[in-house]
Amino acid sequence: MKKLLIGLVVVLLLGLGGGYFFGWYFQPEQDQVTELPVVTAEPLPEQDIQLFFASQDDGLLVQEAAQIPVCSNDADCVRSLVEALVAGSRQNGLAVLPAQTRLLGAEIENDLVRLNFSAELVNFHPGGSLAELQTIYSLANSLSVSFPYIRQVQILVNAEVRQTLKGHARIDQPVYADYSFNSQQQVPKKPPGLSIDGLIEEAVEN
Repeated sequence: MKKLLIGLVVVLLLGLGGGYFFGWYFQPEQDQVTELPVVTAEPLPEQDIQLFFASQDDGLLVQEAAQIPVCSNDADCVRSLVEALVAGSRQNGLAVLPAQTRLLGAEIENDLVRLNFSAELVNFHPGGSLAELQTIYSLANSLSVSFPYIRQVQILVNAEVRQTLKGHARIDQPVYADYSFNSQQQVPKKPPGLSIDGLIEEAVEN
């Protein structure tokens, strides 16, 4: 009886040892690394636009090519263009919009676009006739050249019409693009609308 029990124990131990050995021998390599497929995001398509910044030489507007993401509707295109103007020039042009400027909304009606800016546009603007005209015509000309169906721009601040941008250049009416303010004169024909002189408040000196 004792020998039988010893034999059973031996057989059990051999079985356990053999199972462990075969399990260890046939197990997959632990250090084998399964390579996962690398997913690369396709770059978003872009569209070309033209921006106008102030020249360091004479204060006139100089044209600069840029790109914005392809947009699903016209208002998004306008918003992206304004944001690109706020971001500033990549070719040493002077800023025409304060870096703190936020566009709260863009509304398009036929050839008119209404731009509703936050108060930062005024609060952080340096003011003065030249700087205000640079801002106004940078917006109008950039939009008109980039989106030819847009011919006039209405600038609002907190959804309200202001008499002037900051005491000098009038923005109480829609403004037409005026390429005579451009340094390079790419488009010499000027659409009808308020002239540069007409935008300046005569009662307020620079």
